[in-house]
Amino acid sequence: MFYTSGWVHVICGCMFCGKTDEMLRLLRRFAIAGREVVLVKPSLDTRTDEVNVISRSGARHPAMAVDHSREIEALVGDADIVAIEEGQFFDEGLPEVAEALADAGRQVLLTGLDRDFRGIPFGPMPRLMALADQVTKLTAICVVCGEQATRTQRLIDGRPASADSPLIVIGGMGDETYEARCRLHHEVPLPAGPA
Repeated sequence: MFYTSGWVHVICGCMFCGKTDEMLRLLRRFAIAGREVVLVKPSLDTRTDEVNVISRSGARHPAMAVDHSREIEALVGDADIVAIEEGQFFDEGLPEVAEALADAGRQVLLTGLDRDFRGIPFGPMPRLMALADQVTKLTAICVVCGEQATRTQRLIDGRPASADSPLIVIGGMGDETYEARCRLHHEVPLPAGPA
């Protein structure tokens, strides 16, 4: 959809649901319409090269990597479309940045995991979803049963990661660190107690 005023659209879901592909599809449409687009990603996301966002299907778009949400506004220039990839990896200032950009008349498109591997709302994503003018929540396919998946399963040596595992482990591009799972098959073992 094209808008003539500021707007915030969040595309969220679990891993492997197509968030990046959907964002890149929309960016291609904006480019065809002659809109100026800038795409920003967190420098923390090292799965692909620093100057592109690349989806699992191979779609790509030039991007700029930043360390902190406060850097985004300086990169916007004359762009009327500001796309932000992997919102969950940004700091808690990202919702205010998105609001300021939209208030300035820009259309903001954000992607991100809505939940972490434990099933808990992830970073600034809950606030972004709450302030968004539009939220698109995508699902994947559960690798266990084939039903709709809404959860991200982290694996360590092929087994579900325990709840006390590190929150952020970059992966999921051609490795076996993550799987999409349905509610029934999503597992988060409790931390092992003292021996």
